[in-house]
Amino acid sequence: MTAHIQDSAVPRRSMLARILSFGALSIFFTSAGFVIGIVPGAIAFARDSERVGVFEPADGTSQDIENYINEHPLALALRANPDFTESRPTLQIPEARRAHNLTAGLLTGPGKIVVPPLVWNEKEGRSFVAISYLGPDLCGHPGVIHGGLLATMLDEGLARCCFPALPNKVGVTANLSVTYRRPTPAGSFVALKAKTVKVEGRKAWVEGHIETLPKDGEEPVVLAEASGLFIEPKNASVRPLAATHDFIFVEQRPTYVTLVPTPIVASNYIGSL
Repeated sequence: MTAHIQDSAVPRRSMLARILSFGALSIFFTSAGFVIGIVPGAIAFARDSERVGVFEPADGTSQDIENYINEHPLALALRANPDFTESRPTLQIPEARRAHNLTAGLLTGPGKIVVPPLVWNEKEGRSFVAISYLGPDLCGHPGVIHGGLLATMLDEGLARCCFPALPNKVGVTANLSVTYRRPTPAGSFVALKAKTVKVEGRKAWVEGHIETLPKDGEEPVVLAEASGLFIEPKNASVRPLAATHDFIFVEQRPTYVTLVPTPIVASNYIGSL
């Protein structure tokens, strides 16, 4: 026999109680989603300015390279300038993710990018300087650093230069043009210098170059030059913390902005901007 329960046997909650219950559930799940979205990057990692001294050289070679960079007159001058903020952005990426990151993982280590590049950003995204050491295992032709690596460095460097000048401090590469001036010797120190030349709303135009880093009064030699256009995605403001510029990553399809440490440039999706 099938039991039938009359509607009158089931107590009904008032309309007000049901509305309040639904509202509470909505707030809970919305808050949970927001926390899940921001915690991995925004809470677990400190600001760039607090991460400068994290790197500890593992051997004498990396210690010598670290000393050369830190003691170079260019580094000392930038460090003394209050308009510049010093950082080491690749150290903000969690170690578990570095193995899957090109410039913070695959290209780093003995014989490659031996120590994390030191970076200086001028306030309001006006200019940018990064000092790096490029080891002998990053070559295309024997003894010459691969041109693709230089293009990658210029792409990320020019992007980092202009991000603070964009409304929500994030953008993707729309265009990058690179001109190679001279071969870059393996096992050399280089400086990447960039400046934001124009900003119009969500668009920023940047120019920069990579040059040698001599120490004893010699003039630096320009090795490669680049110019680029960077565009902030239309919905970049959808994540409130994107404006902090500390933890930004543009997903492969730049219709969403996810917060993780260090900005990484996404390319070839200009049609969806």
